[in-house]
Amino acid sequence: MSTGENEHGLRAITDFTRLLSMVVLLIHFYIFCHPVFEFWGLTAEVVDRVVFQVGRMPVFASAWSAKAAAMILLVIFLTGIKGKKDEHINLKTAFACLIPGLILYYSSNLFLYVSGNLIYLTVAYIGLTSVGYLLMVAGGSLLSRILKLKFKKDIFNKLNESFPQEERLLENEFSLNFPATYNLKGVTRKSWINIINPFRALLVAGTPGAGKTYFVVRNAIIQQISKGYCMFLYDFKYDDLSKIAYNALLKYQKNYKVVPSFYVINFDKPMHRCNPLEPQFMEDITDAAESARTILLGLNRDWIKKQGEFFVESPINFLTAVIWFLKKYQGGKFCTLPHAIELMQAEYKDLFPVLGTEPEVEVFINPFVSAYINRAMEQLEGQVASAKIALARLSAPSLYYVLTGNDFTLDMNNPDAPKIICAANNPEKSQTYGAVISLYVFRLLRAILHKGRNKSSIIIDELPSIFLNGIEQFIAVARSYLVSAILCVQDFSQLTKDYGREMADVIVNICGNIISGQVTGTTAKQLSERFGRIMQERESVSINRQDTSFSKSMQLDSAIPASVISTLSSGEFVGIMADNPEQKILLKAFHAEIINDHEAIKREEAGYKDIPSVREVDAAAIQQNYLQVKEDITWLIESEIERIKNDPELAHLIILEKPGKK
Repeated sequence: MSTGENEHGLRAITDFTRLLSMVVLLIHFYIFCHPVFEFWGLTAEVVDRVVFQVGRMPVFASAWSAKAAAMILLVIFLTGIKGKKDEHINLKTAFACLIPGLILYYSSNLFLYVSGNLIYLTVAYIGLTSVGYLLMVAGGSLLSRILKLKFKKDIFNKLNESFPQEERLLENEFSLNFPATYNLKGVTRKSWINIINPFRALLVAGTPGAGKTYFVVRNAIIQQISKGYCMFLYDFKYDDLSKIAYNALLKYQKNYKVVPSFYVINFDKPMHRCNPLEPQFMEDITDAAESARTILLGLNRDWIKKQGEFFVESPINFLTAVIWFLKKYQGGKFCTLPHAIELMQAEYKDLFPVLGTEPEVEVFINPFVSAYINRAMEQLEGQVASAKIALARLSAPSLYYVLTGNDFTLDMNNPDAPKIICAANNPEKSQTYGAVISLYVFRLLRAILHKGRNKSSIIIDELPSIFLNGIEQFIAVARSYLVSAILCVQDFSQLTKDYGREMADVIVNICGNIISGQVTGTTAKQLSERFGRIMQERESVSINRQDTSFSKSMQLDSAIPASVISTLSSGEFVGIMADNPEQKILLKAFHAEIINDHEAIKREEAGYKDIPSVREVDAAAIQQNYLQVKEDITWLIESEIERIKNDPELAHLIILEKPGKK
C-alpha cells in the first residue's frame, strides 16, 4: 500500500542494496588488485584479515563472478527506485548509457590477463570498471523515468474504439452476406456482415462515392437473384443497376422453378408498357384515393408536410373521383393515368355531370359542384387548379405511351408468372418521372402483399427522389409476406426534407438492418448513438516541477463516434444487423471494410450483355397514342353528356347557368 511507512521501508531496502553492490565491487578491487594497494600503502593487517576471510565466499572465486554479483545487486536496486517521470526520456537515451556501461564494465577484465606495468594496468582496470558501473547506474535510472503513454502512439484512439465483430458466416435461404475485414486492437481480422433477415428492411446510407452501390446494392442484387427472389428495382441512373440484374438473371435462371420475365419501365426510351391503375387490382375507392395521394404528393413534395389541410385534400379528392369514375366506366376501359389527366382538363360544366353519373363518386365531387353553382370560382380553382397544374407536367407523349399499355401486371411475386421489374429514372427529369414511379411502387406494394407468394425484394436507389406512400406500414408488415426492402439514401436529412421529420424518423427507426458509409452531421450522431458504447481504457498524466503522476481508468464511450463515421473511406461501412430467434447474432454492430474482388468484377462486367430492346417505337406511334388518349376523353364526355340529356333520371345532373357574380 502507498503509505509513508511502506515507502520509507522500500527506500531503506533499495539504499542498502545499492550500498551492498558497491561494497562487493570494492572488496573485489581490494582482493584482485591487492599487490598495488599494498604498494600504495593502502592496506592494513586487520583489513586484510577481514577482507580475505570474506573473499573465501564463492562470489569472489573470480573477478567475473564478483562483478556479476555486484551487477545483480545493482539491478535489484534499480528495480526498486522511482524516478521522476519525464516524457522526453525514451529507451534510446537509456540504452545509450546502459550498453556502453555494460561493455566497459566487463571488457575491463582484459587488463587482468595482459602483461605490463602493474600499476598502470590496475588503474585502467579500476577506472574502466567504475565508469562502466556508473554508466549502468545512470542508464538504469533513466529507464525508471521513462513515461509510457499509449495515447502518444494512438492519437486517433483507433485501438480503443475497436471491438470484436461477427466472424462467422451465417447463411440461410434468404440472407445477404458480405465478406469484410475489421481491425481489433491493431490486428486485421476477417469477418462477415450477415443480413440474415432482410425482411426486416435494410437501410443503406452514404454520401456520393461512399460505395453503397458498388459494395452493397450490387452484391445484394446478385445474391438475391441467385437465391430465387423476384425483384422490383428502382434504377435512378439507368442502366447502372438494371444491367447487373439482367445479367444476374441470365446466370442464375436455373435456380428458379419458373424463370422470371424481365421488364423495364423507361420513359426516355419506351420498352415495356404497364398501367399502374390496372382496374383488376383496384378493389375499392380507397385504392383510388391512395393512388391519387401518391401521385399528387410525388409531384408536390411540400404537400407531404401539409396533409390534412383543405387545399391539399381537395385536389386529392378530385383526382380520386376521376380515377374511380374511369375504373367503373365500361369495366375500366379508360382507367389509366393519362386518361385521368385529360379528363381533369375538361370544362367544369361538362365534367361534373359526367362524374355525377357514378354514385360512389358523388360524395367526392359535391363540394366542387356547390362551389361552381355558387360561382365561388376562386375557391374552386384553389381546390382543383393545383392538381390540374401539377398533373399537366405529366402530359408528355412518351409518358402517355408507357402508362397506357398492359405488357405486364405488377404482381411480380406471382408463383405462376414471377417478374423482375426495373423502373428507370433520369436525374435530369427526376421529379416528374419520380412521381410516376412512386405510383408504380405504391400499386406494386398493394399487388404483392399476399400470402403464399414467392419471396421478393424491393430495391430503391435514392429513396428521397420518389414518394412512397405508406412505406412505414409496408416495412412493418413485409416480413409476413417474405418481401425484402432495401432503401438507399445519401443522408437522413434528405428524408427529413422530402418526407417530413416525423415520417423520416419512422423510416429510419423501423428498419432493423442498417449499413452506412461516410455520413456527417446529425446523421452521424444518430447512428453513433444507435451503435451504443463499449468499455475503453483511458490514460492521463500530470507533470509538475517535483513529480509526474500517471493514471489509468476504464469507462464507457461510443463504440463508433460520429467523427469516425464522418471520415470513413470508400468501401468502409458501419452498421447493425438484425437476427432471427433460430439464428442469434451476439455481435450485431460492425465497423468493417467490405471486400470486393475488383479484378473479377471488371472481367464479369466486360462480359455483360446489354438489355435487349423489346420494341422499336418511332415518334409517330408515340404521338398517335397521345392523340388517341385525348380523342378517347372527348368521345367519353360527348357520349355521356348526350346520355345524360336523354335519360330523365340523369337530367338533374346537368348544371344550368344562372346569373351570379363570378
